[in-house]
Amino acid sequence: MQSITIDRSKPLRDESNTGHNRWHPDIPPVVEAEEGEEVVLETRDAFDGQLHPGVTEAIFDTVDAGVIHPLTGPVAVKGAAPGDLLEVEFVNIEPQPHAFSCIVPGFGFLRDLFTEPFLVHWNIADGYATSAQLPGVRVPGASFMGVSGVAPSPAQLRAWTQREAELAARGGMALPPDAGGAVPASGAGATDGIRTLPPRENGGNFDVKQLSAGSKLLLPVAVAGALFSTGDAHFAQGDGEVCVTAVEMGATCAVRFRLLKGEAERHNIRWPRFTREDYYIAPQWAAPRRFIATMGMPVTGDGVNQGEDLTLACRNALLNMIDLLQERGFTRNQAYVICSVGVDLKVSNVVDVPNYVVSAFLPEDLFVG
Repeated sequence: MQSITIDRSKPLRDESNTGHNRWHPDIPPVVEAEEGEEVVLETRDAFDGQLHPGVTEAIFDTVDAGVIHPLTGPVAVKGAAPGDLLEVEFVNIEPQPHAFSCIVPGFGFLRDLFTEPFLVHWNIADGYATSAQLPGVRVPGASFMGVSGVAPSPAQLRAWTQREAELAARGGMALPPDAGGAVPASGAGATDGIRTLPPRENGGNFDVKQLSAGSKLLLPVAVAGALFSTGDAHFAQGDGEVCVTAVEMGATCAVRFRLLKGEAERHNIRWPRFTREDYYIAPQWAAPRRFIATMGMPVTGDGVNQGEDLTLACRNALLNMIDLLQERGFTRNQAYVICSVGVDLKVSNVVDVPNYVVSAFLPEDLFVG
């Protein structure tokens, strides 16, 4: 069994031999694993330990966003070659006892409305997360890795950097390469490495909560050895992760690899896939028996119908759920975080023109007492 162990009291920059926080094909592997061999990877939280127990919202004045996300790896898989499909089985994900959620100004689905920082500290015990900042809320766990991916090829690196720069030029939100806070701190990995915030064809930060232990992630291989890395563990999350954080934590993740030789090239598989053979969480949480849901449709607050606008429908479902939670006594910031960690956004229909429907599902069993 191979393993990468870390000291979570230290930031990644002080143990740069254990990981990285940019994607670049020149970042060398930390360990090499045989196909079928179990590999254990200890990981830091998404903010690299900056939001540790006891800190308050005042820390946001000095938070270094450049260190997001610290990943453990890469792991080179012997025999992996471009055109292969790498199957990553998540054997076990063991959470650390402290986690956090936060509203980060400038980020999140409703970043235009939520402009002040808000921080929640969670205690993880007995399969649940609880917090003094969210009294009466108990979130069940199904730990998963928010970021898992393989290294891009040099051609992919250039293409993705260009397309994101073009998006930013059109007024979209995309973060260009930036050496500030980068690990590695020098060389091409720092200056040209792409940020981990968006998911891409190589995997990355997709925040798919169904990738809990027992899931198998399929990634197209672009470089020799695949160079797999993971991090950004979540104890729990709602589908959408709307405020930009879930129940964020460090974890110990055990994975096992299998190579499907030539499958990505043979079937032109360019994007990640995943599969599992059992519930990703206990059935009463995967399909809650008791819930309340709000709907959203593509109509603006002043009554303009933006037909077939799924993003607006999603936004309205979320705003309606935040209103519902405020009716129950939560503040607007508390409600936004509850939506991010426990509310599932689901596309209900994309055919009933002009008003597509997105529904926001709130399990009633999140509330205790």
